[in-house]
Amino acid sequence: MQFISDLILAINDVLYYPILIIMLLACGLYFTFRTKFMQFSFFKESINVVAEKPNQGGVSSFQALMVSTASRVGTGNIVGISNAICLGGYGAVFWMWLIALIGGASAFIESTLAQIYKRRGDDGTSYGGPSYYIETALGSRTLGIIFAVALILTYAVGFNMLASFNLQDSFKVYGFYQPGVTPWIIGAVLALIAGYCIIGGGKRIIQFTSALVPIMGVLFVVVALIMIVVNIKNMPQVFSNIFSDAFNFRAIFGGVAGSSMVQGIKRGLYSNEAGMGSAPNAAASADVSHPVKQGLVQMLSVFIDTLVICSATAFMAMASGVVPTEELAGAPYVQEALSTVFGAYGNYFITISLSLFAFTTLLGNLYYVDSCIAYLNKKVPSKGFQLTYRIVAAVIIFVGAGMEMDFVWNLADLLMGLMCIINIPAILILGSQALKAFEDYRSQKRQNKNPVFLGRNIGLDESKLQYWK
Repeated sequence: MQFISDLILAINDVLYYPILIIMLLACGLYFTFRTKFMQFSFFKESINVVAEKPNQGGVSSFQALMVSTASRVGTGNIVGISNAICLGGYGAVFWMWLIALIGGASAFIESTLAQIYKRRGDDGTSYGGPSYYIETALGSRTLGIIFAVALILTYAVGFNMLASFNLQDSFKVYGFYQPGVTPWIIGAVLALIAGYCIIGGGKRIIQFTSALVPIMGVLFVVVALIMIVVNIKNMPQVFSNIFSDAFNFRAIFGGVAGSSMVQGIKRGLYSNEAGMGSAPNAAASADVSHPVKQGLVQMLSVFIDTLVICSATAFMAMASGVVPTEELAGAPYVQEALSTVFGAYGNYFITISLSLFAFTTLLGNLYYVDSCIAYLNKKVPSKGFQLTYRIVAAVIIFVGAGMEMDFVWNLADLLMGLMCIINIPAILILGSQALKAFEDYRSQKRQNKNPVFLGRNIGLDESKLQYWK
């Protein structure tokens, strides 16, 4: 196991620096300039779109936002940020912000493309994602299959194991924790609860996540604000630490793999998923009058995840005065920070937060996996297959709780990187279509219309579309 873990780490060191760092930043900056900084100019519009009502029985923009946010807002928002700070330094927070700000444009493009090429289900609902736009627009089902397999491995295996591990890791601070026993008990309980929900299928997933995500996010931000107010005198030093460490290039290039830059980009990508090709699977399910609407919604989801939830974690931990160390990496750093104000209740709060985060992450992740399994099968699989797969998914959740921290994080990073390597070139090649759709949307808004999309208006071959004609 140690040999495999070291091998994966060696691959990741090359995969993230220089390959993925260049790809992510170049893609995000390219679409930021091509859309004329739409992350800022269309931010208000993205909020307005979320409030729109769908047609009778359709999935609303808000529900699609909650499913994608459920996957984005997960244990990585607590444990991932803690790891980035403890292992990479304070400057990791800056790089996390940067990847979210420019990544919002990438998220917009990939989700708009998913809407353009979405398919119509037998029940009248829509579905889609990168595999569909890769096959339909690029003409390569083989590459679509490779992406679908990469996503299934990333979410059903890597990310779900990680969510389970991160939850049990928060129990280490309690006296009853026994390393050889407690993780397996927690993993079993989580697997049983998640298994019950996922056997109910996609509709139940949407209902659960729509209810839990807003409550979970608001509670977490409120506690973070309390921590900030109590430690307000420390906030100037917090910002000073973030920016001075972020631009300490001697430290960064002295040890690139573990630097604040790489840790911030890794954990930022893991948390907000911009450019990975995951959220488009949820975006394609929304019932909207124009693909750009859902692109704007998914851009907003990136901001909610990183600029709000991740920043809340970073500020509450750093303002406490607790010095981040490698030994505190993970849930313990945030728990120790909260205990300076809330005592033992701080530990309880993080454990409860991680329980909700892990739960909604598991559900959101498996919603994506459902979409890719349907793609591989060219239709919704049989009930027997779905039941078997969901039982296997629950077993993986159970196993993840007892794995070693380094192995689980490294595996998740590797699988996540493979998704990016396929999806980013695809959206760069197809990006002009999303940009034309964006211009079509802006043109109709300037005429005070509720934008409605037709493929021929931007020169698309409507024979390749199941919607928008």
